[in-house]
Amino acid sequence: MTSYPVLDKKDTRSGFGAGLLEVGRNDDRVVALCADLTGSLKMDAFAKEFPDRFFQVGIAEANMMGMAAGMTVGGLIPFTGTFANFSTGRVYDQIRQSIAYAGKNVKICASHAGLTLGEDGATHQILEDIGLMKMLPGMTVIVPCDFNQTKQATIAIADHDGPVYLRFGRPKWPVFIPEGMPFEIGKAQVLSNGMDVSIYACGHLVWKALQAAELLEKQGIHAEVVNVHTIKPLDTAAVLASARKTGCVVTCEEHQRNGGLGDSIAQLLARELPMPMEFVAVNDSFGESRTPHQLLAKYGLDTPDVVAAALKVLKRK
Repeated sequence: MTSYPVLDKKDTRSGFGAGLLEVGRNDDRVVALCADLTGSLKMDAFAKEFPDRFFQVGIAEANMMGMAAGMTVGGLIPFTGTFANFSTGRVYDQIRQSIAYAGKNVKICASHAGLTLGEDGATHQILEDIGLMKMLPGMTVIVPCDFNQTKQATIAIADHDGPVYLRFGRPKWPVFIPEGMPFEIGKAQVLSNGMDVSIYACGHLVWKALQAAELLEKQGIHAEVVNVHTIKPLDTAAVLASARKTGCVVTCEEHQRNGGLGDSIAQLLARELPMPMEFVAVNDSFGESRTPHQLLAKYGLDTPDVVAAALKVLKRK
């Protein structure tokens, strides 16, 4: 299998901050709005360099979405920033009506997603946001896997015409995607080739999938790891190509089993290529307050859980 050494450890939210600053320098139409969490979203550098293009709206997330939608009418490209819970659940009506239904070019950038928010607990650990966003017509949904890819994704969505939901996280995480690896919205990346089982993952779970593939290889099992960073539009060609090769699949995500990446791939396979499938995801529950790694282990999203899912699906092949 292809080896991906850890280049560094950085939080993906810092990748967003770095990408936002770069697109701000490249395009003066880019503006940024934040709901009282500038430091947490790593938007400080943009705010300092472009004070006239940064808007601190306070704890008024619904108002922020309405403002962003309005700014697009004048040709601006607004990036909104707050926690994933507040970026979706708190403001779903405004996103649906003012952004998605209206087809506005707003970039909804959501940090602190999933269980790895950690000690802040269940009220802040949204695990339903991918489902909420992917069900909106015309909404693009992207979940990058590390610092480098989050920076790439932030730069890419500035050039994309239409609403985007960009989801990233809080903890320091292995950086393993080379800076020069191409990133294209809607195009999955095969990170490791294999013939026995396909492992599709997004976000923080891509690293867990690669770790699992290394452990499986020691047992003589060759897993194909596919980084599905774009949940919608799903790269159906890449998903089907891998599934045809291996004949069984596992999906991995820091999200509810219902409504996320696994749900999208299951629908595709049910229509086009039915086969054994296992899910590594939160099973219909809220989170709790613990460290990120404790939570991933407790809720079945750690490396051993990916290995177990692969072994289970291989028995059904």
